[in-house]
Amino acid sequence: MERKQPPPAPPATRRKGAPASRKWLVVPAAGEAREAELGKHRIMEMTGLPTRDLRVLDPDLSSPSTILVRERAVVLNLEHVKAIVTATEALVLDSSNPLLALFLKDLHARVASPDVSSTGSATDRSNETDQGEGNGPAVALCRAGNAKILPFELKVLEVCLEHTCKCLESETLALEKEAYPALDELTSKVSRLNLEHVRHIKNRLVALSGRVQKVRDELEHLLDDDMDMSEMYLTRKLAFQGFIETSSRVDSNKDASTDHNEKEEEDGDDETETGRESSAYVKPDIEELEMLVEAYFVQIDGTLNKLYHLREYVDDTEDYINIMLDEKQNQLLQMGVLLTTATVVVTAGIVVVSLFGMNIHIDLMKDPETDEQARIKNIKFWETTCGTVAGCLAIYLIAIYAGKRSKILH
Repeated sequence: MERKQPPPAPPATRRKGAPASRKWLVVPAAGEAREAELGKHRIMEMTGLPTRDLRVLDPDLSSPSTILVRERAVVLNLEHVKAIVTATEALVLDSSNPLLALFLKDLHARVASPDVSSTGSATDRSNETDQGEGNGPAVALCRAGNAKILPFELKVLEVCLEHTCKCLESETLALEKEAYPALDELTSKVSRLNLEHVRHIKNRLVALSGRVQKVRDELEHLLDDDMDMSEMYLTRKLAFQGFIETSSRVDSNKDASTDHNEKEEEDGDDETETGRESSAYVKPDIEELEMLVEAYFVQIDGTLNKLYHLREYVDDTEDYINIMLDEKQNQLLQMGVLLTTATVVVTAGIVVVSLFGMNIHIDLMKDPETDEQARIKNIKFWETTCGTVAGCLAIYLIAIYAGKRSKILH
């Protein structure tokens, strides 16, 4: 009997929603920006980042705001700004997003213009830049006034932080503009529509506060870690690596016939200079970056304070609404007590009427024989009726007075 061959396995298909490559906008430190389709492995070769760091930028995962500092690159995931920054270029993900239009415009303008910090003048900048020409863009940027010109990676970081802080602040202002009138309207009129509106505003407030708090925590963590801040000077590290390679080549080309003592002395001098350079690399001047991050930390902290005050206003409004509802409930309870007391008093009158309605022989129920007797009977009837009503009313008033006297009723 011939055995049937198993059907061939279906070809491996790529998981839907996980493309092999994504469109990135490559912004170099010098030159025109371009769009490129880059795969994950290609980006890992360019930046030296591991796979877990690239997952932070995956838009399908909705990762919170994060700043990761690595050896050759800085990963920035700030709201809708997702970028990888190296010493020579910046990679921006999802550049076609309309929310990034203003960010990309500012990025191009900032990269194209040589920003000068307050520690140096424009004359010093030009002189230092002329001296740095011919040694590559990295060395030129590093030599230009010793951090007087903002390095490329710090320019990109500044644009990202500025755009993120502006977006969060604009959302906060829009929420404040909508929230305060809605809360005031709710205090004047408690309705289902107003309550639903305030509930929606509160949900947005909680979500926005979490996003702002995350950005603030990332900046605070960066300010507290001097090593991370020193590692963010990618241009300086690149220039330092070039200096080490140049020194190695010079040492290898030295004349072998040099005197042993002179060689030892020169080697000692080289080791001293290398040690100094290493010390400068290990503990660089991070004052410029620290001032930059502190400025945006203060801005994002102010935005968080606005949201905190808005949250307090919401809580105060909720407390006021609860007090109003408790007051209404107390009024309803008092009305219930008054109606219950009235019911008891009316029941007492009904008892009196029921007694007279029973089949009892009394003079009031006998048929009158003469007009005089009929008149007397009519008078007695009204006296009995008025006396019953007056007695019920008196009992009701006494009950109310006793309730107020004992502070049960207000």
